[in-house]
Amino acid sequence: MFNIMIIDDNEQLQNELGILLINNNYAVTKIKEFDNISNQVKENNPHLILLDINLPQDDGFKICTEIRSFSKVPIIFITSRDTNIDELMGITLGGDDFLTKPYNTQILLARIASLLKRAYPSEKSTNTIECNGIKLNILSSTVEYGESSIELTKNEFKILHYLIKNKGKILSRFDIMEYLWDSSLFINDNTLTVNITRIRNKLEEIGVKDFIKTKRGQGYII
Repeated sequence: MFNIMIIDDNEQLQNELGILLINNNYAVTKIKEFDNISNQVKENNPHLILLDINLPQDDGFKICTEIRSFSKVPIIFITSRDTNIDELMGITLGGDDFLTKPYNTQILLARIASLLKRAYPSEKSTNTIECNGIKLNILSSTVEYGESSIELTKNEFKILHYLIKNKGKILSRFDIMEYLWDSSLFINDNTLTVNITRIRNKLEEIGVKDFIKTKRGQGYII
């Protein structure tokens, strides 16, 4: 699954954009701290970056230049600045595309898909992801193991997908609920417990045991 990083200090826009991308089967990384953005890009290694120009510290042009010193990751400028000079600077400094706010979401999604296809021509289909022998099918919301498969609810799918995406990392209950909130799925602590139990039961039905481990007082890990 392609991971898209959003670098924008408008929290509402960042959340709305994040929901749009998640609902279109992209993983999302949101920048919350705007110092050392280049280091955050190196750490997260996104497949594509959506970059605003007006930011609290260094502007988007400088950040684009810094990123281009070590990475060829596709960059789309998304900004309210709409002059020809801004667009020319963005492309000249290494941006791959330039969209002005407010933008048409379908055009944005089309340009993201086009850039990803061009940048990663050999990337495997993003319709499934695999982890420890199981296969999560994004289009059908099913989990498969060997010759067996079982259908997941929307909440169950999002939780399992998030855990797999962060394999090897302990995710707190708060982390998971916040992720679901950003995906426009609202659950409380008790509902999360129920969903984790259902996922485990469904995995056991197809022969997978101890896939999701509980770290007492910390959260869950795969």
